Amino acid sequence: MATDAPHVLVVDDTFLDRLVAYRVLKGSNIQVTIKEGPKQALEFLNMEHDVKLILTDYCMPDMIGYDLLMEVKESPKLKHIPVVIMSSDNIPERMKKCLDAGAKEYIIKPLSAVDVPRILSYI
Repeated sequence: MATDAPHVLVVDDTFLDRLVAYRVLKGSNIQVTIKEGPKQALEFLNMEHDVKLILTDYCMPDMIGYDLLMEVKESPKLKHIPVVIMSSDNIPERMKKCLDAGAKEYIIKPLSAVDVPRILSYI
């Protein structure tokens, strides 16, 4: 894989959803790092400087995707990184809340290969 491949951080507490996202993104020659929750993602982001996009689940046990989005957007070091929220739930109020807070998009799971060019356009 080319070293100039964009680096995407996937944050999801569900193994199957992580696997699907990983395979879909890897199929497009994207460098993928997977974290099981927002706290691990924030620790990783504080050490890693080449993440170009965060793809995060909304519903997770310790901290929801919206909270991760807010942490990223309030951080001078991280606020430039685009965030895309994924969820199994099609809840318009939740979608609007995330988009109003700065999420680039709210995708209904599962992530599909047709979603990839669109989400990469945010980088």
